[in-house]
Amino acid sequence: MTVAGHEPGREPDGWFDVEPLRGAGRRVVVRDVDRPVVVLGSTQRASVVDARRATQRSARVVRRRSGGGAVLLEPGAQVWVDLWVPRADPLWTDEPRHAAVIAGRWWADALERVVPGLTVHDQGSVPSPGSDLVCFAGVGPGEVLAGGRKLVGLAQWRSRQGTLVQGCAYRRWAPEGLVELLSIGEEEGAALCEALAGAAVGLGELGAGEWTAQGLLDVLPAGPPWDVVRA
Repeated sequence: MTVAGHEPGREPDGWFDVEPLRGAGRRVVVRDVDRPVVVLGSTQRASVVDARRATQRSARVVRRRSGGGAVLLEPGAQVWVDLWVPRADPLWTDEPRHAAVIAGRWWADALERVVPGLTVHDQGSVPSPGSDLVCFAGVGPGEVLAGGRKLVGLAQWRSRQGTLVQGCAYRRWAPEGLVELLSIGEEEGAALCEALAGAAVGLGELGAGEWTAQGLLDVLPAGPPWDVVRA
């Protein structure tokens, strides 16, 4: 693998600029943040997040190209990896569900070394209470489950040039942090937290709290080299 070092700029506003990918070969971007960031799905309105609460938490709000619910990122609190496969690559597929399942199996293969018994959801999306607001509430194609609870969430964006699959695994599943930033009332927030509590699980709860993205890099298919960027 080619390690390209740091991508220019760590600010999350540039995370979802896909223009640099259009002419790229296989690429892996391992990302972290230096303050809280709420990542909205492509169709979510900015008003989903309470601006006053976000300001109080010094939280940024950005939007990804792919659909789905919101994700809260905090420094060191998750493993986030972007996987880009160009259209001309033998790994590329024109079937979106298959592309997600392929990426999910890479995640599962890596995590199975420390967390046995994982499954990859290979069917369509399964909505759940709150999944229109929070990514980890529902289950989509390719997502990795531990005992029926989501461990790795995926989001996909496709173009004529290739496919981008973004994956996230929390070190500890604590939905309260995100719910507190949403534009919902106290009672609705409490009900949503209760629904979310059993929907997902963190790496730490499974004894893998120290797992890093290197585990994923180690299992990616050989062939054309992967350009590895840490941002």
